[in-house]
Amino acid sequence: MAHEVDVHVGKRIRQRRWLIGMTQQKLADLVGIKFQQIQKYETGANRVSASRLFDIGESMGVAPAFFFEGMTQNGAQFETMHGDVPPDLLGDKEAMELVRTYYAIPEHQRRRLFELARVLSDVA
Repeated sequence: MAHEVDVHVGKRIRQRRWLIGMTQQKLADLVGIKFQQIQKYETGANRVSASRLFDIGESMGVAPAFFFEGMTQNGAQFETMHGDVPPDLLGDKEAMELVRTYYAIPEHQRRRLFELARVLSDVA
């Protein structure tokens, strides 16, 4: 049975990888391991050592502390404080694709899209 901290860290690895559009193979190549090991990390089946977590973070442009964000002292995940937003929003592949696509839009157009989304959510 995987420890909940290992599962959380694995989810954060997967979320960051999806957000930046990186494949498991690319991450594995950058870190110097097999992609199957990345799969095991992402599911929490295998624990990630401190040095490996450092390498993964460096490969994806984040500090190792990023992978622990959202954890309480006892390992439970923080609940969302944003009404209808589910606590594991970034665990949803479609949501991650939407965020990645959003940031690919030029900034001035992105702002207009944001305002449109805000108006539509107020109507709903």
